[in-house]
Amino acid sequence: MTNDSHAPNRRDLLCNAAAGAAAGAIAATFVCPLDIIKTRFQVHGLPNLGNSTVKRSLIVDSLEQIVQKEGLRGMYRGLAPTVLALIPNWAVYFPMYEQLKYFLCSDDENHHLTVGANMLAAAGAGAATTISTNPLWVVKIRLQTQGMRTEVVPYKSTLSALRRIAHEEGVRGLYSGLIPALAGISNVAIFFPLFEKIKFYLADQEKTTTDKLSARDVAVATSVSKIFASTLTYPHEVVRSRLQEEGNHSVKRYSGVVDCIKKIFQQEGVPGFYRGCAINLIRTTPAAVITFTSFEMIHRFLVDLFPHDPQPHAL
Repeated sequence: MTNDSHAPNRRDLLCNAAAGAAAGAIAATFVCPLDIIKTRFQVHGLPNLGNSTVKRSLIVDSLEQIVQKEGLRGMYRGLAPTVLALIPNWAVYFPMYEQLKYFLCSDDENHHLTVGANMLAAAGAGAATTISTNPLWVVKIRLQTQGMRTEVVPYKSTLSALRRIAHEEGVRGLYSGLIPALAGISNVAIFFPLFEKIKFYLADQEKTTTDKLSARDVAVATSVSKIFASTLTYPHEVVRSRLQEEGNHSVKRYSGVVDCIKKIFQQEGVPGFYRGCAINLIRTTPAAVITFTSFEMIHRFLVDLFPHDPQPHAL
């Protein structure tokens, strides 16, 4: 992300969008198998791994079970809608985040951005991308969990899933889980200000600027920020996943967000809201490191590759 205190120009916005899209696609492909395990754990609980007394780890045994029952293809269920969602997600998010940071920065000569303004910029960009990509996240959840329910007529592709959900459940089905997904904006609202602060700290320690930090330093700032933000905001992911997967059930388990929260608490207690949290951290931390480190490196390459446009442009 640019460290420039002036308004983002056209080149910056386009470089942010292109770098964000590329970084999102790379990260999604890398962690897709872990994402499937996390999603199934959130929705259906601990998998039945058979009677074997040798359990090397939940992750390894779950991956083996998926390969045995569904083949290698099963490890990448939902990858297409994930990539389709992440490309516009990050392509929109990064330039919008930079633009909002510019609008919200103070008028002093240093163009200082307060923590509150940084959180608002992150949340605003997050809200826009969450609303625009929610149908694709619904499809992703359905595709990743349909291998566990033989009575459900499987979706053939991302497009057919979108059509079926729209036809069978209407717009409400495409936007199921939107409220808890919007609650997930708290994740980026915590992550980005912390990420920026750690980058500034590391840059100060090394007597350099944030846009010249090494890939290692960017990875450190990302991992610390992501672990902290994800742990604090994880319960909304469990609620969102269950509501988005709800369309696969002939009998509805939850009447809405509040009912879902009540039933999880009554039936499973607080631990129910943290199902798959460890797996999620194992998945999201490297995903975030890959995304943001790739973004920084790709963005720098693109900025060097294309000439500077001196005129600022609004989104």
